[in-house]
Amino acid sequence: MTIQNIPQKFLQSKKHNPELYVYDFKMTEDAINSKVNLTLNMFSFLQTGEKKVQFDNTFVEVNNKQSVLIKSGNCLMTELLTNDEIYFCKLFFFTNENVQSFLNKHPNLVANQHLKSENVKPFFVIENDEFINSFVTSISSILHLKTDYSSLLFIKFEEIMLYLAHKYGTEFISYIQALSSNSNNSTFKNIVEANVYSNLSLLEISFLANMSLSTFKRNFAKEYNANPGKWLQQKRLHHAKDILEKGAKKPSEIFANYGYTSFSNFSIAFKNEFGVSPKSI
Repeated sequence: MTIQNIPQKFLQSKKHNPELYVYDFKMTEDAINSKVNLTLNMFSFLQTGEKKVQFDNTFVEVNNKQSVLIKSGNCLMTELLTNDEIYFCKLFFFTNENVQSFLNKHPNLVANQHLKSENVKPFFVIENDEFINSFVTSISSILHLKTDYSSLLFIKFEEIMLYLAHKYGTEFISYIQALSSNSNNSTFKNIVEANVYSNLSLLEISFLANMSLSTFKRNFAKEYNANPGKWLQQKRLHHAKDILEKGAKKPSEIFANYGYTSFSNFSIAFKNEFGVSPKSI
């Protein structure tokens, strides 16, 4: 699966790389775990459908009653149509420098704030309301202007940031402080441990860790003294066995949760590990 560099993929002129950029993103079919390299931070104002974004050690899911601010970097993006015929979200891209300029312009917002760098998530969920809906409509109108509207986007960026600072207070201000500092507290071990029991492949986990597969395997061997493929398979199978022993779910209901594309493959791996079929548990 190719890596999508966004927003570069959407720019009409590849030579033009604006600080602020708005794009109407639409799809007519589901996209599962697309590899995305966000080179700018991004507001995703979801209009129809659902979105799930997997980061290196966490994930976020939002519906069309929510919006989400996503930090730049690698992620796996799933976008679903649900009951709608089209998936549609309004994307508003911005830089860390834009955030820092905003904070510098409004020092009163951060006067009594103390940045807590630990456990800073790469996203911030926004509950849509009348103001957010009106804001999305207003930036849609700007896109139809035939003249240069870049200065208007700076005003709209300041507007949405001020509103969110008012709506969420300390929670949002602390988040954007961390955003502007470009901090990343994920260690290699954090990333591995966060995805042990997921359905992600080694290739997908290495992408989230911002490594090639070969580099990921070398680092894994140094950290765990084991083959990552076999280690993950064993961990996931033992976890699946624990779930089945509790009797809460059937084997056919859980195999996909551990990265298996078919029940047959899951059954074979399970029997090779434990000597019995998962149906017999």
